[in-house]
Formats: sequence, structure tokens, C-alpha cells
Amino acid sequence: MSATIGLGPVEFVAFTFPAARADAALSELLARVAAGGLVTVLDLIVVAMDEHGVITEREIEDDLAQVGVTGLTAADIDLVSDADLEVVRAGLRPGCTAVVVVYEQTWARELADRVRAADGEVTLHVQVPRDAVEVALAAAAD
Repeated sequence: MSATIGLGPVEFVAFTFPAARADAALSELLARVAAGGLVTVLDLIVVAMDEHGVITEREIEDDLAQVGVTGLTAADIDLVSDADLEVVRAGLRPGCTAVVVVYEQTWARELADRVRAADGEVTLHVQVPRDAVEVALAAAAD
């Protein structure tokens, strides 16, 4: 049996803020959609670079309130690799904070389960870039 049985699509996303703290609205929204069953936070790491270039990393079990992340829990499955974090670290500027979140699109779990039950599989899952969507919307409006 596959380890992915019972999971919907899993996403990795990093949000970067130009401050020593994440915007509180991020954790409020994540907590709300998680409580509503839309997503399940599987892993969460906060990476911050101070003004001198010193990087600190905090995981979900750490006190994240001092970096603006509150009200969240995660399964803490360790889905964020060191290579993933290196990409995030390389993109940080002094004084900035990144919140790295891996989450399951829980709302899509039933859909994924039904596809698997029919011996199907997701053969392509691509996030359409925002700029491509904006171009298409603008063209449709003309």
C-alpha cells in the first residue's frame, strides 16, 4: 500500500516578508483554513535573516510568536529538506523572514481517494503561474 493513500495534493510554499516578523494575517488565515478542514499543515519552518546576515530557523514546535506566527499546529512530518531550506536561505535578504509551509489540500482528499479507488492516478498537477492567469483574464475581459 502506498504511503500517500488518504492524502490529497501536498504543496510546498514559502512566503517572504520584508521584516523580522511574518505578517500576522498569514498565520491567522492558515489557522482558519486548517480549522475549516480545507488544508492540513504538515510541516512549517520560519527562516529569518537579521540585518547582519545571521540566519535563524525555527520549527513548528518552537515558540514562533516572536516571529509573528501563532495559532498553528502541524503534523511535523519533516517534508522540508535541507536542500529546500538552502533555496529559501539563498533568496533571503537581511532583515527578512520567510515562512515555509508544506500543507495538504485536505479539501481534495476525497477526490484523490476516488481517483485511486478507480485505479487512477494524478498524472499531472501543475500550478498555473499568476502572471499567466492575469494575462488570460485580461484577454478574456477584452
